Amino acid sequence: VQLQASGGGLVQAGGSLRLSCAASGRTFSSYVMAWFRQAPGKDREFVALSSRSGGSTYYADSVKGRFTASRDSAKNTVYLQMNSLKPEDTADYYCAAGLSTLPSAAGYAYWGQGTQVTVSS
Repeated sequence: VQLQASGGGLVQAGGSLRLSCAASGRTFSSYVMAWFRQAPGKDREFVALSSRSGGSTYYADSVKGRFTASRDSAKNTVYLQMNSLKPEDTADYYCAAGLSTLPSAAGYAYWGQGTQVTVSS
């Protein structure tokens, strides 16, 4: 599976962005899709995941109620809608595919390149 993330940018605090991650291959529905982020000087952290069917989602406490993960199997694409953005959300955001439903990077075998999100105060 090859993943291509896009949609990052510069936004003011309180604004919104939608990240997209397009997956190649015909096995998209076989994978749990997740988002992670990494701020400068910090470890990569879990943000959100969408189950294989898209029927279940799970979020880090820091983004719960503000971010929404979804997937479109017809387009082999997963999305991360980010609302009420805060300066502390500034990071490189990565999409990942794997078989794990745990919020740990070790459970995901396939990674896209990062897309940078900068939130100004």
